[in-house]
Amino acid sequence: MAPERKFFVGGNWKMNGNKKEIDAIISFLTAGPLDPNAELVCGVSPCYLDYVRQKLPASIGVAAQNCYKVAKGAFTGEISPAMIKDIGAEWVILGHSERRNVFGESDALIGEKVNHALAEGLKVIPCIGEKLEEREAGKTEEVVFSQLKAIVDKIPQDKWDNVVIAYEPVWAIGTGKTASPQQAQEVHSKLRQWLADNVSAEVAQKTRIIYGGSVTAENCRELAKEVDIDGSLVGGASLKPDFIHIVNASQ
Repeated sequence: MAPERKFFVGGNWKMNGNKKEIDAIISFLTAGPLDPNAELVCGVSPCYLDYVRQKLPASIGVAAQNCYKVAKGAFTGEISPAMIKDIGAEWVILGHSERRNVFGESDALIGEKVNHALAEGLKVIPCIGEKLEEREAGKTEEVVFSQLKAIVDKIPQDKWDNVVIAYEPVWAIGTGKTASPQQAQEVHSKLRQWLADNVSAEVAQKTRIIYGGSVTAENCRELAKEVDIDGSLVGGASLKPDFIHIVNASQ
């Protein structure tokens, strides 16, 4: 992590937790201690967004895990950025690989979602990442640049302060396999260079690019040492007390 970019950790709870389990998570997060120089955001199921926002201190952000591309209408089962903002949550995770690969979301749809969420005043964590067969075929750059372009094309120039990009190689999510710090740094560096070439040097320098994919209390510090890795997006490990070590990985 470069010192000019604030360390960022997102805890993606996915479709996990009931009130009792959420209370336990809130308890260990509140007890901390948390690095005051790190930014922490928890990604929560929609039915608990209001509950968690009321329970967590204001210093910890709350994110929805998805939203739709329009403000309202006949879209059964969807939630809008305006609804997320109305209950006090500040962030939304968009384009997670499970949204792409389980629910068939396209690059174009994710770009539209990012655009609308930013327009409605949310901060966004757009996710990109290649599958194992794409990496083995030498297509990592082709895939992640294409995914990134679909998102970047929909981000107004004055909204970049509200964007944190998450690189999550699909083959490392929930599999126990982790990209080595060097593998992750290589992709992060190329993503930052792509931003410099296609957006601006300023955006490339200030935008946080975080890593996701089986991040644990054991490997988080080595990842955090890499200059272009500005934090992590954490799944299952964010449900456990050891998550505190991941939040504090840059100390």
